[in-house]
Amino acid sequence: MSSARRVRVRALAKINLDLRVLGKRSDGFHELRTVFQTISLADTLEIAYTPGRKTAISLVDDLRIADNLVLRAARLVMDAVRATGRIEMRLTKRIPMGAGLGGGSSDAAAVLLALPVLLGRDIDLPRLIATGEQLGSDVPFFLLGGTAVGIGRGSELFPLPDAPARRGILVAPGIHVNTAQAYRDLSPRLTTESQQNKIVSFQSVTWNTGSLASARNDFETVVFEQHRKLATLKKRLVRAGATVALMTGSGSALFGLFADRNGVSRAIELLGEGQTFPISLVSRARYRALWRRALKEHTTPGLWPLQSRYSG
Repeated sequence: MSSARRVRVRALAKINLDLRVLGKRSDGFHELRTVFQTISLADTLEIAYTPGRKTAISLVDDLRIADNLVLRAARLVMDAVRATGRIEMRLTKRIPMGAGLGGGSSDAAAVLLALPVLLGRDIDLPRLIATGEQLGSDVPFFLLGGTAVGIGRGSELFPLPDAPARRGILVAPGIHVNTAQAYRDLSPRLTTESQQNKIVSFQSVTWNTGSLASARNDFETVVFEQHRKLATLKKRLVRAGATVALMTGSGSALFGLFADRNGVSRAIELLGEGQTFPISLVSRARYRALWRRALKEHTTPGLWPLQSRYSG
């Protein structure tokens, strides 16, 4: 019997360094402008593939989520490349769920990047991105990493020069934010005039991601009205000396970036509640280096996405 091919990879979280909601589109979704950024906080995913005539896919995870995106991603890959065999996966969650950090999307993207390598079937980046869009708007970003502009639903991506390597903290207070309700509350405030102002302001952020002085998250306006504790946490981050403090996604996690390690330590002492994580911004080069290291045994050097050494 063929021995299993195995990998252990890290699925990194993201934050939104800026997020603007322009208006509702004809397809029912909202038009977005955002800057995605990968950070060091990560889930761990272990995948084992054993060739066989029949396909069986299993997942062990501590949360026991029905129809987990990881399972859906594995099924899509197997169908796309017409492969068969046994896939066994174990997911260890560290990224808080439902906090605007993209943990589920990153886990799914990890499968899209790693599983084809184990199968010996290469899938080019456009096809991977199209597959990722079937799983969620944030998934394509995690196929790229680093710093990137997302427009439309957030899945149309344009790489930016990586933001400076900064340290910070992430606060996940465990508050559930209803994203659909946040959009409904925000929609009446989205005027044509505000759209133009947002586009101009957003452009200034993307031209200088090293500063982020004018960065904002439109969801803060409505989410903070419903959850005053989040507004208080942001004020504490600013008081602790954060050069940038924002909610990420539609919440409820917040992050603060600091000039040095001392600022991070002060902020952790001051906040001292909920789930608090020290983080660093992860560049695209570092993101891909992590992947190359994790898949080194199974890949050939060079292109992105990584090419399987088992490809015939």
